[in-house]
Amino acid sequence: MKGVLLSGGTGSRLRPITHTGPKQLVPVANKPVLEYAIEDLKEAGVTEIGVILGHKGREEIQELLGDGSDYGVEITYIVQGNPLGLAHAAGCARDFVGDDDFVMYLGDNILKQGIAELVESFERGDYGAGIALQEVDNPEQFGIADVDDDGTVTRLIEKPDEPPSNLALIGIYVFSNEVFDVIERLEPSWRGELEITDAIQTLLEDGHQIDSHVVRGWWKDTGKPEDILEANRLVLEDDHLERNGRVAPDATVDGRVDLHETATIEDGAVVRGPVSIAENTVIEAGTYVGPYTAIGPDSTLEGVHIENSVVIGESTITTSGKIVDSLLGRGANVGRADDELPEGRRLVVGENSQLKL
Repeated sequence: MKGVLLSGGTGSRLRPITHTGPKQLVPVANKPVLEYAIEDLKEAGVTEIGVILGHKGREEIQELLGDGSDYGVEITYIVQGNPLGLAHAAGCARDFVGDDDFVMYLGDNILKQGIAELVESFERGDYGAGIALQEVDNPEQFGIADVDDDGTVTRLIEKPDEPPSNLALIGIYVFSNEVFDVIERLEPSWRGELEITDAIQTLLEDGHQIDSHVVRGWWKDTGKPEDILEANRLVLEDDHLERNGRVAPDATVDGRVDLHETATIEDGAVVRGPVSIAENTVIEAGTYVGPYTAIGPDSTLEGVHIENSVVIGESTITTSGKIVDSLLGRGANVGRADDELPEGRRLVVGENSQLKL
């Protein structure tokens, strides 16, 4: 069994954060989203992984993952180029996969339980594909599976107007290599892409059984800022957090705090977990860091109140205001305007940003 990890796409829903890097490297609890996928694949026994690259962020992704040895896996890079659909991305991996079965994992997904059960279930049977599903409240926005009471998949529909169920495909699949011949026969959908749901539906029509596995626990597609914040909250809630850095005698630290050994919480600062504070970061006097916050590396916080937020890193935050439910990109600097005249907010706002003032 091999792995195919999709790391292309433009990340348009995460702009302006993704103007300067790929969405799969946005950190959740101070770890790039892509690393969670690598860990899930390895845990499921999949150690030969083909990483599909698009036009954007190739160098950054290759610099992070290298040859995979740091993660205990072997990585091969495959260039897709233009994003022409998930089935097209899978087809690009044909030479890499060879005669093996493979897991296809969308690199901006995070799920609590991992993928071992999905892989094991597929290997126990004779299937053309296996699909991970989860119940959703808005099935018309997803690819949806119609599943009998015994778990047999009868059809799949991409973003149906009248969904036959609320079981959504969440972007993690297992395929036999017969899917490649199916992909060769596909026609582009109305949006000009080769749809993976069409590939699985064709396998079904060709007489192949499709295994289904309903995911327990949470799952997040981290495609939007609010999804990053929610995933950050869920991971911090579940993770084992270690306090290895320096906590000054007159600092207040409550709850679970992941503090890198090179990070410091100074006298007069208050940190209430769950919180993650990365390397070379300083939380200075008068600062309050509240629950479900991740502060990235090489940052300094002074006098700010921040909670339920993600600071990607290399930031200086000295505002006396309160920051909540926010995603701050790498190198963001938020200063104080207490003595500035004329009074008013001074903003530098990127394309497709979201503001609440």
